[in-house]
Amino acid sequence: MQLSPRARADAIVGSEDARALVRSVPEHDLYTTIVDVGLEDASELVQIASPEQFRAFVDLASWRKDKLDPLEVLAWLRVARGDDRQQYLAKLRRVDLEVLELVFRALTHLHDLEENPDVKPEGVAFQTAEGKYLMELRVEGSDMVTLRHLAEDLIAESPFEASRLFEAVRWELPSELEEAAYRFRTARLADLGFPEHDEAMKLYGRVDPKDFAPAGSARSESVAAGGGVALRAPEAQVDFVEAAFRGLDSEEREGLEQEVRYLVNCALVAEGAEPGDARAVRRVSEMARDYLALALEHMCGADPSQASACVREHDLRRIFQVGFSLTLELKHRADRLASEPMALFEGSWLLFDGEAAALAALRRRRPARALKVEGAEPVTFRSRRELAEAYATLERAEGQREVFSELFGSSPEDAARTAARFAQPFAQLGAERVFHAAVATAVLDAEAEARPVPEVRLVELCERLFEGSPDSPRLREGARSRAQEAFASRLPPKALAPLEAMLDRSLEKLRSEMARPFLKERRVDPKSVPSLPTAPAPVR
Repeated sequence: MQLSPRARADAIVGSEDARALVRSVPEHDLYTTIVDVGLEDASELVQIASPEQFRAFVDLASWRKDKLDPLEVLAWLRVARGDDRQQYLAKLRRVDLEVLELVFRALTHLHDLEENPDVKPEGVAFQTAEGKYLMELRVEGSDMVTLRHLAEDLIAESPFEASRLFEAVRWELPSELEEAAYRFRTARLADLGFPEHDEAMKLYGRVDPKDFAPAGSARSESVAAGGGVALRAPEAQVDFVEAAFRGLDSEEREGLEQEVRYLVNCALVAEGAEPGDARAVRRVSEMARDYLALALEHMCGADPSQASACVREHDLRRIFQVGFSLTLELKHRADRLASEPMALFEGSWLLFDGEAAALAALRRRRPARALKVEGAEPVTFRSRRELAEAYATLERAEGQREVFSELFGSSPEDAARTAARFAQPFAQLGAERVFHAAVATAVLDAEAEARPVPEVRLVELCERLFEGSPDSPRLREGARSRAQEAFASRLPPKALAPLEAMLDRSLEKLRSEMARPFLKERRVDPKSVPSLPTAPAPVR
């Protein structure tokens, strides 16, 4: 399983007794290998798998929630049909009759020639060997060939049983067939280690992380600060899950692997993902691994030599819960901030863009870490360093809210009047750009007012802000203090501390967009300053 999918498949097929090796591999692991390699390219694995394994493949691959995909069933039957007819028929017998009936019900139209000998089918059709049915095929290409072979195989195996199956296809209700097939499938998945939804959801039960901190370490306070020990540099980050496995003997590792498999299965069910969705399995497996790594670092006091002892003392589900609960504390704090007056306006955070994205990720059902890459999906927390960074982001966001509540006003009506000064919807405008405009106004007019900067005053703004050469632009002495004095006259004392960092970020943003072109050409194109809302000169 440590090999790449292709190398893994080649190693299995090339072994001395490939059939015995394949049939010793857990169904879900073998299924994952087949899907990763590609069904058509892994045909030999499918053909030498046991009938029970093949039925598990169909269970995993052919359902979308509680709906059967008949074409997916056909795809697996097509690949299973190799040179050994008896092996194929053994697999076919293991497929639920209800599943086969649903396949024929969806993909064929059966005409009873005894009732209507003069039927005129619209598509491709063939008459069954005993002459009782005309089977009209509603698929094309390889699916049509597979479907016809399937019907012929069933008839050749047992004409009487095939006739009963075709009659059931004609008369039984699809909803009842699907319900019965789904019930059988659910029971088999439970045997494979996929629990019922209520049981799986217990995986996300909250525990108190400080109850699992190592003896002698800082407890709840250390969690809030991102840890009670010195944080490692990113390049020295330790893989605590790998460290836990490394310290176990072979029997213990095998047992832990079984726990990991069941843990991932629980997470798949709890997330509402299909057990046969290979991409979902990878995503959920990575998420589970991240929670385990985070929890082990916390529970070991960041000492990887204690990781093996930790997994011996606690079952894996409890360790997962510790990791998840560590992130829940971040979510609860973000939720509290969202409930504060004027934290949000028209559904958008009154925060800088980075902090707004971070809090949106923290408030997800499963709290996540926002990446500093535009358009990237948030990811699961995996270390105490990342927790510490998130707590620092929350502190910045709480300070920014104090500043923005004064800048926008104390009520939604005040905020609406402020936002109305800008000729675009607030969701598109964003609080950070409003702050940049207020900084520019403070530099120009010594007033911390949120309003667009007139385009005709951009050169004047640059003259007050920047000096130096195009290759080495710098902020003019006194520019920052002028802006800070304008804000200080308007803000309460508790908002002055976060203001300093906000001013530095805003001025640096304006410098990065405006200083070089201004110092080079002594003019500024408003379109080249996306962070600063501007207003055109009035028409005379």
